[in-house]
Amino acid sequence: MGGQRNILENVFDNFLRGSTIFKNREALRHDYMPTSLPHREDHIRYLGEVLAPALRGSLCSNALIYGKTGTGKTAVMKYVLSKLAQKADELGSSLKVCFINCRVAGTEYRVFSTLCSTLDIKVPFTGLAVGEVFDRFRAGLDSKSTLLIVALDEIDLIVRSRGDSLLYELTRINGTLHRSKVTILGVSNDLRFKEMLDPRVLSTLSEEEIVFRPYNADELQDILQARVDIGFQPNVLTEGAIKLCAALAAAEHGDARRALDLLRVAGELAERRGDAFISEDHVRRAQRRIEHDRVVETLKSLPAHSKLVLLSVYLFNRSNIDRSITGDIYNLYCEICQEFGIAPLTQRRVSGLINELDVIGLLNSRVISLGRYGRTKKTSLGIPYRVVKEIFLEDERFKPMVDYSPRYLTASAKV
Repeated sequence: MGGQRNILENVFDNFLRGSTIFKNREALRHDYMPTSLPHREDHIRYLGEVLAPALRGSLCSNALIYGKTGTGKTAVMKYVLSKLAQKADELGSSLKVCFINCRVAGTEYRVFSTLCSTLDIKVPFTGLAVGEVFDRFRAGLDSKSTLLIVALDEIDLIVRSRGDSLLYELTRINGTLHRSKVTILGVSNDLRFKEMLDPRVLSTLSEEEIVFRPYNADELQDILQARVDIGFQPNVLTEGAIKLCAALAAAEHGDARRALDLLRVAGELAERRGDAFISEDHVRRAQRRIEHDRVVETLKSLPAHSKLVLLSVYLFNRSNIDRSITGDIYNLYCEICQEFGIAPLTQRRVSGLINELDVIGLLNSRVISLGRYGRTKKTSLGIPYRVVKEIFLEDERFKPMVDYSPRYLTASAKV
């Protein structure tokens, strides 16, 4: 016991003596708001022009902002909204801004509850019907004679799981307000988000569309260099390490978050080893660690039915069937649901789950032409077989299924 205590004492003392690597760790986090956003000046200007009429109390256009993760959407929106709110305070305007991360909020109730909280409208944390909370929000808003800008980050998550009724209510609310107005900014990481929306919602929400393209390697290097100057001690990073972080992130999807994660974790690895510099080797070690942690965390946090779909594809892979059509996956999924004693979802919903797992990279789905027989979608694992097996073996509920011999595959082989 004493030896373990001494180990921790040394760890804590070394940390408290001060880092020779980091100057400000927070500058390397996703939610850090820098004073400037390199290579997003045009997007800042455009969004500012869309929202500027609000400063005179005029209703501005709704906007749909989309692009892949790590392209600066949230950072640009927060930056513009903070400057807009600051200017509104200077002018004594009644303008209010409400930013909601739909991944955190999770439900329509909590979105409306947050909107009510922004306007000092009292609603219980739970217990009311969603319609009642919305009615209180609408009545309270109209009584305050204000222009409210609602920014819904990662809105695709709620729409995918609960439909577009939230957006339908918000995009129609101005027709029922007499003294107040609402502008909506919807932000999505899913480039196919518009396909999920009812045409009536889409036509109102996407009055303005702003698309964020991925960063290239040179742009990522500029972004990293700006954070390096704030976050690290002088001269601890080799030029090669910064270039490698930018190149790896650019090759993946032009993801600035990915580049920052690589740089931060590389710094942490160097610090823990007592190294004086961050080298390319630290970056490559960071890449391996982040990739493993990301996959493991994503797999563990999947909803039950998504895990069952993934398990179905895993079992196909274990049987040396590299790619499977959706109908085969669904049949095996239904068999597994029976083994677990739970009711299966419809084939349409399972097809949607396959698409979601494809989007986050756990599955690879490809539409393949069969010539005159049409087209079909074939799906395979998007991550190593052994990683999926390790995670399922750690889950007591799924562990027995790792070696399961599906009746469906046996019957198919006989046919």
